[in-house]
Amino acid sequence: MTKTRFGIVLLSSLALCVNAQTESGFVSLFDGKSLTVGRARQKRRRLWSYQWRIYCAREEAETCSLRKSFRFHLRLQFKLEPDGNNGVGIRAPLEGDAAYNGMEIQVLDDKAPKHATIKPWQFNGSVYNVVPAKNGTAKIGEWNDYEITAKGRKIKVVLNGRTIVDTDLNDVHDPATIEKHPGIFRDRGHVGFLGHNDYVEFRNIRIKELPG
Repeated sequence: MTKTRFGIVLLSSLALCVNAQTESGFVSLFDGKSLTVGRARQKRRRLWSYQWRIYCAREEAETCSLRKSFRFHLRLQFKLEPDGNNGVGIRAPLEGDAAYNGMEIQVLDDKAPKHATIKPWQFNGSVYNVVPAKNGTAKIGEWNDYEITAKGRKIKVVLNGRTIVDTDLNDVHDPATIEKHPGIFRDRGHVGFLGHNDYVEFRNIRIKELPG
């Protein structure tokens, strides 16, 4: 499946949501009413907020937070329409392709007929093109809970309470994968959302930096 990448619209990590989650140590990445845009390459970008949500429209859209972290626990909710395709970028630079120069955690309707021929590492929850998720199919048209934890080389993805990826990137030895994905060696970077011309919603986006 061909992946498409676009420019970056920055989402300020400094604004705290007025109804922020009560989880200890977590900080909201979205204030529910405004986006701070800067250092962006915008061509037909369409990204807007409403009722504590971020909508990525059926046009080119990518947003990246200013927060950089090595060890973190990210929590959010997403809602996909049928056939939907998006992704959560982690440890990504502000330039280049976040899925390769950083890492992408898939957000995908992997049971859609149009995705019938995808590879195991393309299924929802996978570290795109690197580590396949197991039992990672999302609910379509409903809110899904997503948790992504990065502790050094260890990446864990939890979907709706079940662990679908629990991996150590040191176990990736395939030369072609390593050459194609230099981002797996980044020790820090930005958190973002990766547009694919599909409609998707995100809400309750919060992050906790972990010690160490």
